[in-house]
Amino acid sequence: MTSRPGTPAFTPAPAERTRPELRGTFGMAASTHWLATATAQSVLERGGTAVDAAVAAAFVLHVVEPHLNGPGGDLTALVAPAGEHPFVLAGQGAAPARATIEHYRSLGLDEIPGAGPLAAAVPGSVVAWLHLLATRGTWEVRDVLAPALGYARDGHPVHDSVVRVITTVAPLFEEHWPTSAAQWMPEGEIPAPGDLITNEAWAAVLAGLLRAGESAGSRESRVHAAIDGWHRDVGAAIEEFVREPVQHSLGGALPGVMTAADLAAYAPAEEPPLTLTFRGVDVVKAGPWSQGPVLLQALAILDARAARHGGAVLDPSTALGVHTVTEALKLALADRDSWYGDPAHVDVPLDDLLSPSYAAERADLISDTASRRVRPGRPGGRTPWQPPQRPAGDAPAAALPGSGEPTLDRSGRQRGDTCHLDVVDRQGTMISATPSGGWLQSSPTIPSLGFCLGTRLQMAWLDEDAPSRLAPGIRPRSTLSPTMLMRDGRVIEALGTPGGDQQDQWQLLYLLRRIVGGYEPQQAIDAPMFHTDAMVASFEPRTVQPASLTVESRLGEDVIAELRARGHEVTIMGQWSLGRLSCVGVDPERGWFYAAANSRGAQGYAAGR
Repeated sequence: MTSRPGTPAFTPAPAERTRPELRGTFGMAASTHWLATATAQSVLERGGTAVDAAVAAAFVLHVVEPHLNGPGGDLTALVAPAGEHPFVLAGQGAAPARATIEHYRSLGLDEIPGAGPLAAAVPGSVVAWLHLLATRGTWEVRDVLAPALGYARDGHPVHDSVVRVITTVAPLFEEHWPTSAAQWMPEGEIPAPGDLITNEAWAAVLAGLLRAGESAGSRESRVHAAIDGWHRDVGAAIEEFVREPVQHSLGGALPGVMTAADLAAYAPAEEPPLTLTFRGVDVVKAGPWSQGPVLLQALAILDARAARHGGAVLDPSTALGVHTVTEALKLALADRDSWYGDPAHVDVPLDDLLSPSYAAERADLISDTASRRVRPGRPGGRTPWQPPQRPAGDAPAAALPGSGEPTLDRSGRQRGDTCHLDVVDRQGTMISATPSGGWLQSSPTIPSLGFCLGTRLQMAWLDEDAPSRLAPGIRPRSTLSPTMLMRDGRVIEALGTPGGDQQDQWQLLYLLRRIVGGYEPQQAIDAPMFHTDAMVASFEPRTVQPASLTVESRLGEDVIAELRARGHEVTIMGQWSLGRLSCVGVDPERGWFYAAANSRGAQGYAAGR
């Protein structure tokens, strides 16, 4: 992808790359953990499809990145079968039947906790992956789950990032969540990096899923039998466990509300994606129950801004470009907080939000200095709902160290991330998936299952007027936001990143460098990253910092000085600290596949041939 004719040259991409961009003609995989990437590639090598490979890798991620995702979590994926238009696999569970505003208010809560069972939506990850395997895969459940089962039963070398998280939440486990201490601190000891750790309870659950389908007739019926086993056995265990009060992040011990019936009622959805054309490339995203439209809105605003002020405003390596991109993101994220929600239950004005006229109207709000206000728009003349705006300095101290989001904290320090994986097979089927939730620090471990529940409900509001309100059967708005790119009707790339509220911000920088600047994938991933916290945070304590801008130091002293002169409150991070992007793709003209992965965090890898 190269810049269109007449576009001023971007800051040149550095000749050096942290890693080679992989190219080949067989298939490619990339993810946030090398064991998941290797698993996906091994499936391709043995004749599996991209679907088989992605499902196998995703179950491995549950085991090897337990601080970032788990079986009790959720996922958002874009799936493009060879020769077909992509669709959204919505693995986001809804609020349980007893999760009502009235009930939470009766418990003395003004907001939804960021940790503990009351924050849990119905687990969607496992069923969504198995549904995809049944409908689009070719392998048996036994073969797809074998790598994850092996790592859970026999152990894998624990990464130091997992150890850091366990160390942080050890006091919580010891004082309030003894079942988590038993799983993650065997014999009262925190594991050391490189120790082999196992999860025997989860291994037993996986083995049970295999047994559930052994007597069924067809491959598809065997997969569905495993899903039925999950609903039956796992649902009962969750319902029994959450009856007992446990410590929540807002103080006090309270029981959860989830039941086996909630799990049985869940089914993943296959939905049409949203698409916006930017400089000849169709950018494909999930709907407004995710934050995917933020990326599309930001691109539309920037395109409108560039039409009036020139292409230089799009260069994220200059002070002008960083300023313009940041201000566009603030506007798009303000609309997210005021308008996005589950479109099955909320009227989201997407046509207006993504229209060229609305983008131009929003672009005109960008000035030469940093905005210090949260400014949602009025698409179609509507009046926006506005969430509470709590300054970071007024945030209450979190009662539990595991509450909130496992990514950058508000001072910019790294705590973890979500997960991501991309796969393309030799037929051209492509998948981009962002699994998350159910991380080990989010809720007490259910001892018979070996995993805990997620905390996605913390993104909902206890306000009937909110588009992302708490109500039974409504999906909370998710931050999970994979991306695909199309040209001339063909999918050419799958990409994404962990990062909560930063996911679409970091992807925006990547796309500008790729589509307008002509960077190669690895160059775009390696380039300096930045983001803002000017939106209402999706995770507890849900603060807002209207003028904030967090940058990697590699952005340069002169650029940073000019940004501060423009009014941005700049936090400088380490040279290689922001972003976890990876991608796979195909070059239609030259006929080869490619893959690239982020070196930050020393964990993500790409593989292929």
